Amino acid sequence: MTMTTATPVRSRRTTKQKVGLVLCFLNSLMSLPSFLLGDPSPGEVGPPEAVLILASVLGVVGCIATVLAWRGSGLALRIAAGTIIINTLTSLPAFFVDVSLGIKVLVAFGVVLCVVTLVLMFSGDRRPAPVTD
Repeated sequence: MTMTTATPVRSRRTTKQKVGLVLCFLNSLMSLPSFLLGDPSPGEVGPPEAVLILASVLGVVGCIATVLAWRGSGLALRIAAGTIIINTLTSLPAFFVDVSLGIKVLVAFGVVLCVVTLVLMFSGDRRPAPVTD
């Protein structure tokens, strides 16, 4: 009687997935210094300090998860995606407060960038699966 063990097969990342991971890393990297901005001055409209700290923490977790996802971890890929989703959700209130149009355009660009990044990160290989009959 012979016993065989299944070895885990590491899936290769496609070019689209690599581009998505690079965008995710850059997005996470850009949110690292958020806490340095501090609380807005009295009379200014801006995110609370708690949101800025959250963005920085998510940036650190996102950078680490993206590196691990690049190396083949599926769990890290999902964690990296979660960090940029949450980070993007924290910017959405800018659409509902009285801020300049430039800020709203930047937030809209960030939302579109997040969606494009997620689509690229989770795009699979378009080759048909082999059929065995």
